[in-house]
Amino acid sequence: MESEEKKQQYNAYVERITPNNSLWKDMLNAFWVGGLICLMGQVWVAVFMYFGMNKEDAASWTTLVLILESILLTGLNIYPKIAKVGGAGTLVPITGFANGVVAPAIEFKAEGQIFGVGAKIFTIAGPVILYGVFSSWVIAIIYLLLKSTGIVG
Repeated sequence: MESEEKKQQYNAYVERITPNNSLWKDMLNAFWVGGLICLMGQVWVAVFMYFGMNKEDAASWTTLVLILESILLTGLNIYPKIAKVGGAGTLVPITGFANGVVAPAIEFKAEGQIFGVGAKIFTIAGPVILYGVFSSWVIAIIYLLLKSTGIVG
């Protein structure tokens, strides 16, 4: 009997502290925040092209500027606040990847350059890099096999 009462108390506790999220609201916030980040990228491309860069160079510089902005906003503790509102909308663009690299470095800087920053900087981004590279290899091998058999031209 006591065990059943503890389960009920625990379930009541979990319900009380679990945030009540609206899926549609979360999706809308992700859409507009991610859209604003992408719009900011388009603005940078237009600015760079206005000053005479070709589209390819403007896109490269835009990538660098967006990464820099993300790093600065993470360092100033602003990006996490944006991410709290925008959710997945802040993760998809390159700014989310930059935030994923910088945030652990900032969090563990007190542990020193080697065991703090150096050891922890890729705790979030590391698996993304690993599985991205691994997936690329697998797809390349499948493509080569299909090409060697004549299935793909």
